[in-house]
Amino acid sequence: MKTTLFAAFMVAALGASAAEVVGVKIDDKTRVGNAELVLNGAGLRKRAFFQVYAIGLYLPQKGASSAAVLDQPGPKRVAIHMLRDVGADAFTEALADGIRANHSETEAKGLEPRLKELGAIIAELKEAKKGMSIVLDWQPAGTVMVVDGTPRGKPIAGEDFYRALLRIWVGDKPVQDDLKKALLGG
Repeated sequence: MKTTLFAAFMVAALGASAAEVVGVKIDDKTRVGNAELVLNGAGLRKRAFFQVYAIGLYLPQKGASSAAVLDQPGPKRVAIHMLRDVGADAFTEALADGIRANHSETEAKGLEPRLKELGAIIAELKEAKKGMSIVLDWQPAGTVMVVDGTPRGKPIAGEDFYRALLRIWVGDKPVQDDLKKALLGG
């Protein structure tokens, strides 16, 4: 009986544990506004042989496909933990490249003004430094960027813009295939 209870306790404890990506602990739940979100998946963004950032995707409910993630209503969060220094221009250009890869030329042009708004917020940082926490939340007010716990800039309007950001990681042409799989819970 004691062995069975201990085994049940261990299974429950393991199920409640957070994910870990290259030593970065990623919580299994978070809050955006009044909504509790669950970790859909977490992974590592690599560029060549460099580890760039650990990332977690949070949703109201788990989704195993791009469509399930992109079409899900309600608050969402992309939580990035920087593993190396990346200049603001390079960070913004990487986001722009990911958006262009997953949208038609016309769609990408329509997103440019809001991408410039986000780029201006990132430019104020000068650099995404190793150890920095960068959060991109979808809230009713828009896309909100939070750096090391402090909101930056004003919300960027349009759920289509947040979906465009999500497509960078989970779209048809993701920035990294194994990262997409990890974020989709694979």
